[in-house]
Amino acid sequence: MEKFDKLVDIIKVLREPNGCPWDREQTLKSLKPHLLEETYEVLEAMDIGGDHLKSELGDLLLQIIFQSQISTENKEFTIEDVLDSINEKMIRRHPHVFNKNKEDITTEEVLVNWEKIKSKEKEHQDRKSVLDGIPKGMTSLLVAEKMQKKASKVGFDWEHVEDVLKKVDEETLELKEEILKDNKNNIEEELGDLFFSLVNLSRHLNINPEICLSNANKKFEKRFKYVEKNCTLKEATISEMSNLWNESKIKSIDILKK
Repeated sequence: MEKFDKLVDIIKVLREPNGCPWDREQTLKSLKPHLLEETYEVLEAMDIGGDHLKSELGDLLLQIIFQSQISTENKEFTIEDVLDSINEKMIRRHPHVFNKNKEDITTEEVLVNWEKIKSKEKEHQDRKSVLDGIPKGMTSLLVAEKMQKKASKVGFDWEHVEDVLKKVDEETLELKEEILKDNKNNIEEELGDLFFSLVNLSRHLNINPEICLSNANKKFEKRFKYVEKNCTLKEATISEMSNLWNESKIKSIDILKK
């Protein structure tokens, strides 16, 4: 892996006394927002692919090597230790592939075995709750989905999607009641319950809520920019803007039909 080693060496040089001042000043804590930003840029690039994705994956890889170099300097672990750890984990969690007696098993069986093996690993053995181990940096949508999935694995779940739909309707009614009462605290609580129920619904429909909302954001952005392009916002009436909004929807449908 000559090219990989070259990148590792580049980071080492940047961190040396005669290297880059900015790179030398970085800590694991200071790199957190950069790692998060690079991760989101990769997610965006995945919809584009090609050279754009290639570039963003390189930036994400840089963050991993950068953190490993800082940990090396702190005498904690090296990039080689990181590679050893993930290599061992992947082999350990795929016994149906890497054991001498290979097995033909389904995807569902793979996931069950994965969780069993994972639960026996050192870093997971001290967890006291089924809900432990959810990363604190995840978005609230994904935390809700992760908690629901963990609870579902021990049988705490709705059996049918129709049951979840009823719960969404129930939470919507409760929210409407609190809005009519104009009780701000209760409105916030009921709105949160509705969001949580909608995440539950997306999970039962096998739809990722984060991707779902992201796509809705992109759709809104595209349609609003159409409105923005075809009128002067400060002068246009809400009726004019609504007509342009509907026009952008029709154009989108026409493009899909072609």
